[in-house]
Amino acid sequence: MKTCSIAVTAMTALLALSGGAIAAGGSPAAAGQAASSQVANPYAPNYDHPYRHGAVPTREAHAQMKQWAAFHLDTPAATGTQTLSYGGGIDGIGVTSGTPKVYLVVYGSQWGTAGTDANGNMTLSGDSAGAVPYLQQMFKGLGTNGELWSGVMTQYCDGAGVSSGATACPTGASYVGYPTGGATLAGVWYDNSAASPSNATAAQLGQEAVKAAGHFGNTTAASNRYVQYVILSPTGTHPDGFNTSSGQFCAWHDYNGDVGVSSSYGDIAFTNMPYVLDMGSSCGQNFVNSGSAGNLDGFSLVNGHEYAETISDQNPAGGWTNHTGSSYNGQENADECAWLSSGQGASANVAMSTGNFAMQSTWSNDTNRCDLAHPVVGGGGGGGTPTANFSYTTNGLTANFTDSSTDSGGSITAHAWTFGDGGTSSATNPSHTYAANGTYSVTETVTDGGSGKTSSKTASVAVSSGGGGGSQLIVNPGFETGTASPWSMSSGVLCSNSSCSGETAHGGTWFAWLDGYGSSHTDTVSQSVAIPSGKTSATLTFYLHIDTAETTTTTAYDKLTVQVLNSSGTVLKTLATYSNLNKASGYTQRSFDLSAYIGQSVTIKFTGTEDSSLQTSFVLDDVNLNVQ
Repeated sequence: MKTCSIAVTAMTALLALSGGAIAAGGSPAAAGQAASSQVANPYAPNYDHPYRHGAVPTREAHAQMKQWAAFHLDTPAATGTQTLSYGGGIDGIGVTSGTPKVYLVVYGSQWGTAGTDANGNMTLSGDSAGAVPYLQQMFKGLGTNGELWSGVMTQYCDGAGVSSGATACPTGASYVGYPTGGATLAGVWYDNSAASPSNATAAQLGQEAVKAAGHFGNTTAASNRYVQYVILSPTGTHPDGFNTSSGQFCAWHDYNGDVGVSSSYGDIAFTNMPYVLDMGSSCGQNFVNSGSAGNLDGFSLVNGHEYAETISDQNPAGGWTNHTGSSYNGQENADECAWLSSGQGASANVAMSTGNFAMQSTWSNDTNRCDLAHPVVGGGGGGGTPTANFSYTTNGLTANFTDSSTDSGGSITAHAWTFGDGGTSSATNPSHTYAANGTYSVTETVTDGGSGKTSSKTASVAVSSGGGGGSQLIVNPGFETGTASPWSMSSGVLCSNSSCSGETAHGGTWFAWLDGYGSSHTDTVSQSVAIPSGKTSATLTFYLHIDTAETTTTTAYDKLTVQVLNSSGTVLKTLATYSNLNKASGYTQRSFDLSAYIGQSVTIKFTGTEDSSLQTSFVLDDVNLNVQ
């Protein structure tokens, strides 16, 4: 088992071989466990508690650890006594090799009544010191104002090409992501369904993390791949023995499997974050700033410590830890630099767009020292290319969306929805209730956590309070499966942004391109669909872009017809005819009432015809048939 804790005594953190702990108020040369002798430091917070990875010892405990280490541990020759090396990964996970996401979990009804401050942060009546909004501001600030504290961690990596024991990253490795744009804080949840246990066990904390993943809709391994959950316990409680004789630490981190907790959502990384102000200066109060300005220093120092260790050792100890056999053996990047108050790497304020926050330095292999700032490493090969896609059903004024986006070579870590009425959501599969009948343009944008690439899809959603469930009947409406099926279409019509130069999709990366050859040519695109009886409305919508080399302003040489056919192929109605005269930049949404065909099986058909010279392109995307 492997975890991270922060103990109260010395200026640096110490880890035993089996786990990492930070003693409060210690120096980096703290005692741990010597590989050569397999002797564990009895004063380390993770002694007999191997799941306490990266535990931050109290400053007092850290002093005892150093003293014991001076008499009991050897320092064998190595690359460097503080050099970190790769642990090979656990369940294929070594580091957070994508854009990091943090969810804060306010654990237990003891926190009191929730409110909101001027910055949009959750406040709690049982948090008079304001620790919860303070941490929200800190995580919102990561990746802003050009801060390079986050840059130190971007030198670490994982991936198939990174061998166990590596001390540097090879070409093609997937690097820890930089939190560009201040989007690290992904959500805050006040779980007041019950009181937090007075002395929550490691398993109970792990269970709360898994529960939080379900609450936030992160119910797949992919959705949790670059995520960590911070379990915030209320003042006066003692999670895993915090602030007791057996718990001289300030915090630690781990993942669910290491504390014996099962998860159907993939591995869940989490931090045991006690109310560190209960231990005062032992856990960092006024460590950087004096007076009231430093009252909450411990929260950013300690939680920043565990955040840095989680993204560089997400499933401990499969990421980057110390294997040198020195007194640092078993420690993580932040353990080696904890509680430094002077000299290189001394804790200091880091300026972010949301304020100044007391932060500690972390170990940097490539500079061989504790650094508070480091250039962002560009990395290589990390991440992939996402393709947005979704379906939906409606019931009255409520629309329920199901994401079906894909990612080639990476994982989607963020979803951003706009519902066409000013409403938004970051959930994977959201529901939205509209205030009035109408057809709304809904867009989902997905982001790959490693590459930062995005993809968007837009669809028209019709809702009506007239009763009855609504649905969208066209299958593969935006062609985003990358195949024609179940459409019938001419050869060469199915296109992607990368395969067909000159045109691009309206949403996502795939579209249908009819004609555009500049010679006599006909293309068709069609799909058969059954419109259920009992419906009150049926609306066909699609996005159409037309460009042409024709110069005439009076003659329609090239045409696109939109028709409804019956099951025998007979044209029931020609809905519209477009031509080179309708050329325009960008896409235009078209809409037609098909209510006359409710209860029938029909074929929606697009036919593009081009004459012998001067091309006209008819570009089609996001075809929807909404029924109510």
